[in-house]
Amino acid sequence: MVPEFQISAPILELLARIGINTASMVTLIFAMYYRRYRDKHLTTTASMFNIFAFAVLTILSNVQFSIAAGFGLFAILALFSLRSETIEKVEMAYFFGAIALAVITSVLGTSLTLVVLITLFVLAAAWILDHPKVMQSANSAKLTLDKIDQHALSDVERMRAQLSDRLGVEVMNFQIVELNYVNDLARINVFYRN
Repeated sequence: MVPEFQISAPILELLARIGINTASMVTLIFAMYYRRYRDKHLTTTASMFNIFAFAVLTILSNVQFSIAAGFGLFAILALFSLRSETIEKVEMAYFFGAIALAVITSVLGTSLTLVVLITLFVLAAAWILDHPKVMQSANSAKLTLDKIDQHALSDVERMRAQLSDRLGVEVMNFQIVELNYVNDLARINVFYRN
């Protein structure tokens, strides 16, 4: 006689949560982020963080886990941000979204219906808020000018017109990051449309 193989309810729930997490992570990171920004490094990093966070949080939600240990885990994550290169705000939002999806889908005690609804809400919000047709975005560039314009701070419109002429694009806005009078350099973030 062949023994019957049965999958228990907790295993089925875990498999469902893995499926929900994987589908939502692939949608957020590959279908939305990678398709729009083509950043292989952040795509790989965010995906791996999602998988690792899901695994750790699934285990931790099955055992007694103190608040102190939770703060320790976040302290370790904070060290990554201190030791790594800076990333743009949109990249940070997608990265946090990948981790948030892992948290949403891994914590036991919530119904799968609620998990699916919250996950769909997160994905829909990300798709809408970062859709190119919803908010017409500007391109940005960081410039270092070899001469500080005397009107850089006093006449914003004149400075914007000079930057537009110099760059050959419509400068919508700019932000002066640094004025270095010793070396006569200006560091500026420029937001423009082609």
